[in-house]
Amino acid sequence: MTNFLETERLIIRSWIPERDAEQAFVIYNDPEVTHFLGKASLVTSVESQRQRLIDNIEQWHRRNNGTGSWAIVEKETTTIVGTILLKQLPDKDGLPTQDYEVGWHLRRASWGKGYATEAGQVMLNYGFNVLNLPVINAVVKPENHASIRVTERLGMKPIGRTNKYYGIELLLFQLDAPEE
Repeated sequence: MTNFLETERLIIRSWIPERDAEQAFVIYNDPEVTHFLGKASLVTSVESQRQRLIDNIEQWHRRNNGTGSWAIVEKETTTIVGTILLKQLPDKDGLPTQDYEVGWHLRRASWGKGYATEAGQVMLNYGFNVLNLPVINAVVKPENHASIRVTERLGMKPIGRTNKYYGIELLLFQLDAPEE
């Protein structure tokens, strides 16, 4: 998905490294945002953020399976409020599994406004209706109560704790494709 999707308040579009690096840096240089993402998510400069965006875009193009990571843009202000992703979950060694996850990272100023749920719903629809995925997962650190609430609002079922992905213990949530 390279073009954008829209909701009432949001535009979901591809990252544009030259234009978006500064706003992405604000998100990923915030320790409160990266607290649940791990130290590898923290960036140290706008230039390193720009390169990370470029590398991620190239990685998604190589996979060529419709998955990726996109900017969430607030329509009213054109501010990037976060990232939405739909991708294959990695196993404990970082290798892709056959399982797919929806995920979100939002800048702190955008927390609590329903943006993660709104963008998450768009990604679930995309995953089920365009990619024809039978099941979409979400994995959340047990102490990340805000993301747990997002999975609940998205109608995802709690499955329990798992060590299958990312090499750490996470809570697993699933949603089956709607029946036609």
